[in-house]
Amino acid sequence: MFRCPAGATIARSLLFTAFSICALCIVCFAPAAQAGNTIERLDDAALRNADRDTANWLSHGRTYSEQRFSPLNQINDRNIRKLQLAWEFKTGQTRGHEATPIVADGVMYFTGAWSVIFAVNAVTGEMIWKHDPEVPKETAQKACCDVVNRGVAAYRERIYSATLDGRLLALDATTGKLEWEVVTVDRSKPYTVTGAPRIVKGKVIIGNGGAELGVRGYFSAYHATTGELVWRTYTVPGDPAAGFESEAMEKAAQTWSGGEWWKVGGGGTAWDSMAYDPELDLLYVGTGNGSPWSRHERSPGGGDNLYLSSILAVDPDDGVIQWHYQTTPGDTWDFTATQHMILADFTIEGETRKVIMQAPKNGFFYVLDRTDGTLVSAEKYVTVTWADRVDPETGRPVEVPGQDFKDGLAVVKPTPFGGHNWQPMSFSPKTGLVYIPAQEVLGVYRRGDDYEYRPGQWNTGTDFNVYSLLTRHVATGHLLAWDPIQQKEIWRHPYAMPWNGGTLATAGNLVFQGTADGRFLAFNAETGKQLWEDHAGTGVIAAPVTFLADGKQYVSIVAGWGGAFALAGGEAAKVSNVGTAGRVLTFALVDDSAPSNDAIEELLTAEGALQDGERLFHKYCAVCHGASGVAGGTSIPDLRRTTVPYSAFDVIVRQGTLATEGMPGFGQYLTPEGTRLIKDYLEHQATRPGAP
Repeated sequence: MFRCPAGATIARSLLFTAFSICALCIVCFAPAAQAGNTIERLDDAALRNADRDTANWLSHGRTYSEQRFSPLNQINDRNIRKLQLAWEFKTGQTRGHEATPIVADGVMYFTGAWSVIFAVNAVTGEMIWKHDPEVPKETAQKACCDVVNRGVAAYRERIYSATLDGRLLALDATTGKLEWEVVTVDRSKPYTVTGAPRIVKGKVIIGNGGAELGVRGYFSAYHATTGELVWRTYTVPGDPAAGFESEAMEKAAQTWSGGEWWKVGGGGTAWDSMAYDPELDLLYVGTGNGSPWSRHERSPGGGDNLYLSSILAVDPDDGVIQWHYQTTPGDTWDFTATQHMILADFTIEGETRKVIMQAPKNGFFYVLDRTDGTLVSAEKYVTVTWADRVDPETGRPVEVPGQDFKDGLAVVKPTPFGGHNWQPMSFSPKTGLVYIPAQEVLGVYRRGDDYEYRPGQWNTGTDFNVYSLLTRHVATGHLLAWDPIQQKEIWRHPYAMPWNGGTLATAGNLVFQGTADGRFLAFNAETGKQLWEDHAGTGVIAAPVTFLADGKQYVSIVAGWGGAFALAGGEAAKVSNVGTAGRVLTFALVDDSAPSNDAIEELLTAEGALQDGERLFHKYCAVCHGASGVAGGTSIPDLRRTTVPYSAFDVIVRQGTLATEGMPGFGQYLTPEGTRLIKDYLEHQATRPGAP
């Protein structure tokens, strides 16, 4: 033991330093994985059988069933404590990051804010390409819930993504070159697109958002090769005087009455969740709230207002609706059914049932028969005050009088932020549990005075001034493990804040989730015991993925605080000691094996200016400023962050101008060339993955 000039007591070990450098080099200089075989052969059959491809994460929910469960178990509940950061990629953006990455053959594809698309090496974090669609910044005024994007789709050597201003893009997966783009919305209206596309039978399916400002919802299918529109399905009827596009719209119009909803748009936007059953050949799409929110303004004559807040089953060949289930008839609270949907097969009362599960905003967990949309069960998964129960015979909620705020203020749970929002839940076939990013936020509603449609503005028909009542003590979150057959809670892990990230379940008996306060956690999937924690440096709202590359399992999360609650939640959404810089964090098990003597000798005798700077740094600087330039978290600066020019650096290091602050001069040992070599080495370290 000895005392360094700055006053810190350090245990110095050349071997420890060598191990630190060697371990870092193994991660940072791993051979770049090449894009290729999987993307090239990623056709309809490959997507149908994605569950057999355990190494990759090929679609939004890993498979068409959207279970977000990985059979990988190299990382498990017994060795999770050895999980460490392998690399970090910084997006250079500071708005909300909501993407689920796609991973194929060691290449990761994901989006950041403003619809920017990235492809990075999934082993090292090195950027391969970036495509900025240059969304006009004025588009932000149309976006209810931040300038976010939830990811891409991959198919036949292409990456598909949608932009905030309504375009659908097809990019070459290897180069990022734009191959085609189409505008999917009427740009004269306040449409936006934030959802991830889905690929079904050679078609790219995409919806849109904008109901808060006033639009008519629909979702569309485009030919994956040419970008041509194949079909479009509207979710609410237009002006009856203009006729109806389909029998479904004619039927829906009978459930709207007493108003001119088509002037505002009606809403029902399909802005996020989808799932597909190849066996039944049914595409499931969740629809959103009404436009305006208040049914008393939207449809004063009453009615269910189909197909708001519904799950639709459609034929993917032509978009024709086969069945529907409306979770909140005549919705007036912004209780969308656009939340994540999961397909599974259950044995219930001795009978095998093909089910679809959803925990929409309204607070009830639904299990439906996905063949025909009949209700299997529905129970409250969070506090619900607007309805007593869901009637098992009719499938309709039994509303609590006065909670519809027709004649005054109503204090309601859930809220427009929902008992569960867009953050994906996951399902483990091993435990039989669904893992829900649940939350308890107080909703306060009041009708707006003298509502009048204002084009291009928010048109909810409610008084937003009551949102000032949202405070931290009435807004919490928790990770909820839910038994969908027994319809009951098994365990929960509480959080001080809502708006926590999506979940991932694995065969390693693990559940992963990021949090609003900037942590990344792993739990025992059966018991809920927290097993591991790391820090993301920013709030996490997206969902993790896991994949295999070169025989090694990795877990990745896109992090970046933002979204609807972060923007509108006020005091309840404030986070401390957490930044807003977007990034991707990728973790792997630490290699416990020690390097060989030959490897250490080769490391210590390597030739070159960079190696010379490395040796000088570890001879004179590392004992206080950390091995490999990584400071140990004390008040002593991390020199990788220094921005002083070489002239000032040389004066400090050799002449000791900061000696009175504990930084001695090394002029008797170092030449000007020596300090230049050290600074060059530190600048090199600052460019490595994981550097601050």
